[in-house]
Amino acid sequence: MKSNTLTIIKKEFARFFGDRQLLFTTVIMPGLLIYIIYSLMGSGIQNMVTEGADETVTLQVENMPPSLAPMFYSLGSSISVSDCAISDDDIAQLEDKDINAVLLRFPENFDRIVYAERSENSETPNVEIFFNSTNNASNRVSMVVSSMLNNYARPYTVSTLDQASNDSIGAMIWSKILPMLIIMMLFSGVMAIAPSSIAGEKERGTIATLLVTPMRRNELAIGKIISLSSIALLSGISSFVGIALSLPKMISIEGAEEAESMLGFHYTTSDYFVLLLIIFASVLIMASAVSLLSALAKDVKNAGTMVTPFMLVIMLAGLLPMFQTGASESLIIYLIPFYNSIEVMTAVFAHEMAWMPVIVTLVSNVVYTGIAVWGLTRMFNSEKVMFSA
Repeated sequence: MKSNTLTIIKKEFARFFGDRQLLFTTVIMPGLLIYIIYSLMGSGIQNMVTEGADETVTLQVENMPPSLAPMFYSLGSSISVSDCAISDDDIAQLEDKDINAVLLRFPENFDRIVYAERSENSETPNVEIFFNSTNNASNRVSMVVSSMLNNYARPYTVSTLDQASNDSIGAMIWSKILPMLIIMMLFSGVMAIAPSSIAGEKERGTIATLLVTPMRRNELAIGKIISLSSIALLSGISSFVGIALSLPKMISIEGAEEAESMLGFHYTTSDYFVLLLIIFASVLIMASAVSLLSALAKDVKNAGTMVTPFMLVIMLAGLLPMFQTGASESLIIYLIPFYNSIEVMTAVFAHEMAWMPVIVTLVSNVVYTGIAVWGLTRMFNSEKVMFSA
């Protein structure tokens, strides 16, 4: 009995350790992915905290009290203190993010009011801090100033007035969330159909019938990729429409007009056009990559195992916008497949779209799809790959 048990253990160990794919996905990949994800999350959070730390921020103070002036002038070289009145134009520029600034308004004769002997009917002076939460530099300095004033034990109140519009806040939120949701929906659609289309045909033996038909192998590869992409695109669009319709119910805001603004629905026709192009280009390259892996697999189950690391990489790329403050300005980034699509979608949702990154992303994705078609054609021509047991 003991020897039989040892025999079974040896057999299972031999099967497990002899399967390099199973060994990688079960033992190596979890720890590797946890290390990569948490390292990137740590770097992303650090970048969010330090973003704008080197930028010079103007601290414009109206009616600066002499008692607090030394405190403001000691904030550091990256904060330029200006003692002047705050106009409506200054507030408008802050709202439009035309300036990196925090506007601080004190009541007239602030020191005299604060230091005067107080009674029950004495008016409590209010200090107003104008900032823009979607501007990292402005947001950072406003927190520093607010903390200093709140810790200064005097009888006054501090009001922080965020000048970011509802549309800007909504755009910032959706630029961090929607790219990940869209890319995962598209990939789910590809995963649902691509493995069974190629690996499934190998498993059922019907791939041989296709390969002996009078057609060129590149036509077969192109047909597979375009049909899979189209079906996955329909699945992704369906999911996206479901999210768009459910968003107003996810956030409870009184007033339909305010809710629409907060949800960031103020996008132009060109924004939607770019999104559609990027989504289609993303599906093309996803279907191409999964088709290549499925062609290498022996069956559908094996294809699922091979695609799992690829799926996790896509998930990781989708998480990165959450720890960024905006789309990258380097065009080299837009040559990286999958990540380039996420960067463009982030820029579109953040109202920061530029046409050159869009063009580079579309062209590079089409080129990568062409390379995948060539590789899939080579696989279809290989009996070793197509009829491996």
